Amino acid sequence: MEKSSSIYGVFLILLLLLVQFEDERGGTVKMVAEARTCESQSHGFKGRCVSDHNCGLVCRNEGFTGGNCRGFRGRCFCTKNC
Repeated sequence: MEKSSSIYGVFLILLLLLVQFEDERGGTVKMVAEARTCESQSHGFKGRCVSDHNCGLVCRNEGFTGGNCRGFRGRCFCTKNC
């Protein structure tokens, strides 16, 4: 009798560990390392930056993954994972 109760105890612990790694949608959580984002002011963008889309296109031509407008003076900053 003692052996079967210890098996149920181990089973219960494993079940609790499994439930712990589920998110609110019911799927399992994947451990993913989040990359840092590096920024650099665009050298090719001319004029005042008012559109993130245009800034992103210029930044992609400079070898970055994207870009966005920032600041009071409307500068284009390029971004990439570092």
